[in-house]
Amino acid sequence: MGTWSGQPFGSDSASDWAYDLAEAPDWSIVREALTTVAGETEVDSDDAVIAIAAAEAVAHGLDRPTQTDAYTESVASFAQRVGRPDADLVALALDALTAATSPDSELTELWEDEDPEEWVTANATLKQALASAGPA
Repeated sequence: MGTWSGQPFGSDSASDWAYDLAEAPDWSIVREALTTVAGETEVDSDDAVIAIAAAEAVAHGLDRPTQTDAYTESVASFAQRVGRPDADLVALALDALTAATSPDSELTELWEDEDPEEWVTANATLKQALASAGPA
């Protein structure tokens, strides 16, 4: 998996995606990543990883990050630069997170073969941060 933790930016794919935020002028790159999986029943693992990272970017924009470390420095800079996400983007992040972590997600299946506790906990914490953020 190229994964070292269950955190949203605990994989090569998510970390690579974070670099794209440096050039992004607005939330469109995040919206695109979330839209790819939102409402889907069978989600590709790479798309799921990016969607979870994008949901964490939304949490950063709400000042409710669940991961703050060297892997999220570019995410924090991006969120500070583009401002607070709107309520529609927060709702989309919640929908995408639900799809990315659903039982039919390929990423969920991969984590079941590992030790999923950290991953499940990290995603539950992220979902709570997004859900409790209130209106944007």
